[in-house]
Amino acid sequence: MEESLIQNQKKPRILCLHGFRTSGAILKKQIGKWPETLLHNLDLHFLDAPFPANGKSDVEGFFDPPYFEWYRSNQDFTEYMNFEESIAYIEHYMVMHGPFDGLLGFSQGAFISAAVPRMQAEGVALTKVEKIKFVVIISGAKFGGIKIGQPKLAANAFSSPIRCPSLHFIGEADFLKEGGIDLMQSFVNPVVIYHPRGHTVPKLDEKSLQTMVSFIETILRIP
Repeated sequence: MEESLIQNQKKPRILCLHGFRTSGAILKKQIGKWPETLLHNLDLHFLDAPFPANGKSDVEGFFDPPYFEWYRSNQDFTEYMNFEESIAYIEHYMVMHGPFDGLLGFSQGAFISAAVPRMQAEGVALTKVEKIKFVVIISGAKFGGIKIGQPKLAANAFSSPIRCPSLHFIGEADFLKEGGIDLMQSFVNPVVIYHPRGHTVPKLDEKSLQTMVSFIETILRIP
């Protein structure tokens, strides 16, 4: 499989954003179940959110603390706390440690990653760094989508079709499945990997691995 990837190319540098009340180290372990032949072709960087978990984590007992969160919202998703601060924090990290070619996000990190292309295009966020070339969305949905409001900064994040190349993981048993499909349809020519699992980073079977390899081959051609 390694031989099928484009040779003599610089590995894509990807900033990885973890899920709600987890951590960069946890996402690294979750993604670590993917084949080494794939991971070897990616330059992955895992960032902890700037805010300690403000409540119990769903991964307690499965993964060790500390746990972090990117933002919080009220129960009906009409108000968001710490969103702007986290976006500024991500931008600072990208300035200091970039450039990055793309973003990979799981769950809460996927919400952010999916909103970045339009926020950058509108000049409301991440203006100090190069525009990202692609996003990988695992168990995500869109702000302003199904039963979900939106932070002010991302008010127009999905106001028109997004032309940024995107790869979407959608789980058949994921409680965000409907939202993930809605999000996918906001992108032009999205690439999709369906899997039977729930709200998780899935293992890759042969078909999904080839889909991801093909996506990587495509993004490596982006100048």
